[in-house]
Amino acid sequence: MAARPRVIVALPDWTEGSLVANWLSENQFEPVHRSTIEAAASELRKRTFHLIIADASWAVSNAFQAAPTIFIGNATDRRATVMDGQPMYLARPIELAVLSCFVSMALMEERPVRRSPRKTVQRFDAIVNGEPAAIVDVSAEGFRLELPRTRRPPPPYFGVRIPLVGVAIIASRRWAMSPSKDAPKIWCGAALASNSPAAEEVWRSFVDTVPIVGSSGVRVSL
Repeated sequence: MAARPRVIVALPDWTEGSLVANWLSENQFEPVHRSTIEAAASELRKRTFHLIIADASWAVSNAFQAAPTIFIGNATDRRATVMDGQPMYLARPIELAVLSCFVSMALMEERPVRRSPRKTVQRFDAIVNGEPAAIVDVSAEGFRLELPRTRRPPPPYFGVRIPLVGVAIIASRRWAMSPSKDAPKIWCGAALASNSPAAEEVWRSFVDTVPIVGSSGVRVSL
């Protein structure tokens, strides 16, 4: 399995920064919390980070152009985030469910290009880290999960058991989103990650033979 994605948390309030860092750690990221812009910039020069979460007042710093960035600020601070690359903006107070979606979307740039078509299928059951879910479309490289909106998206890497196929695989989360503002569910795109050749062969054989059903009209790439 690949190393945990490294995230720098550049937030001056130690309580807020610790909250974000602890949440990232619980969700299998590797957070590095720094409470000054100088310390954060120093870390960014020394190591590669997959994502930056920074205070909006520091948006003018060139240091925060090294990776996808989420700025945290107040509604009146949003004008400070206008810069090349159009980083994401999250207003305080931080809601961890919203932050989870922002992190997933910010990391979308790292997803691999799909090498085979996606097939919309009749939804079937899956068990994600011991909890029920459903799979609604598949490709040779991954699948789209459907989860209750009340559930937090799975961590960056997670186990999924698929009773219909008789296989358990490891997957890498690529994105998470709600199909509409009031939908009672969320979708999560995932790619196969660090599985045995035998498990991946079972999955791909299933994808080759499973029938396609009508699309929901919303197309989201893995």
